[in-house]
Amino acid sequence: MNWLTQSVGDIAREVPGATGVFHGYGLDFCCGGKQALARAVERKGIDAEALTAELDRLHAQADGARGDWADADNAELIEHILTRYHDVHREQLPELIRLSQRVELVHGGHPECPSGLASHLEGLLAELENHMAKEEQILFPMISRGMLGMAGGPVGMMRHEHDEHAQGLARIHELTRGINLPVGACNTWRALYLGLATFEVDLMDHIHLENNILFDRIDGQGAAAHG
Repeated sequence: MNWLTQSVGDIAREVPGATGVFHGYGLDFCCGGKQALARAVERKGIDAEALTAELDRLHAQADGARGDWADADNAELIEHILTRYHDVHREQLPELIRLSQRVELVHGGHPECPSGLASHLEGLLAELENHMAKEEQILFPMISRGMLGMAGGPVGMMRHEHDEHAQGLARIHELTRGINLPVGACNTWRALYLGLATFEVDLMDHIHLENNILFDRIDGQGAAAHG
């Protein structure tokens, strides 16, 4: 299998476990899913042979297993997105904001304190709430009712907002030195960074399911309808 010629998003969609491997290498498989793996590997300076060997192993283990919801119908996939990601983000971010406020208050004089993180997370929560509401109230009902020809515009808007969410994650890395704890960090600081790492994985998986599976279907069906 020549993985390097395939897009990162296609591999993430089709190979069970590939998203975990990509997380480990720091590869963007959600918003950067359209680029070929060879290009992504080159830009990151990753050992292509080691990465493709891991993908070969995963592919051999798959044995027909469904990966990353690729075979679920639209209604099932939407329900999964709502319960596994929308509901979870609404629990994650308020707690992360609370923890970051505490760390900034207590450790504001520490040279590695993530100053400005709480404010950034508050803005990210507001953006996500607005984004998810548009999906829940407009786009997802449109898809569920089979109005796929009308869904192209909203899908394009959601993809654009996903790119903005990815920039929000990048800003978290800037503020936290790559979500790396300082020596001697207190339990609150540790809980904050563990929560940030979990949130990052969840948000990237969330965007992947939408961009590379659900939205790709809508784009393809919409193009077919106009063909």
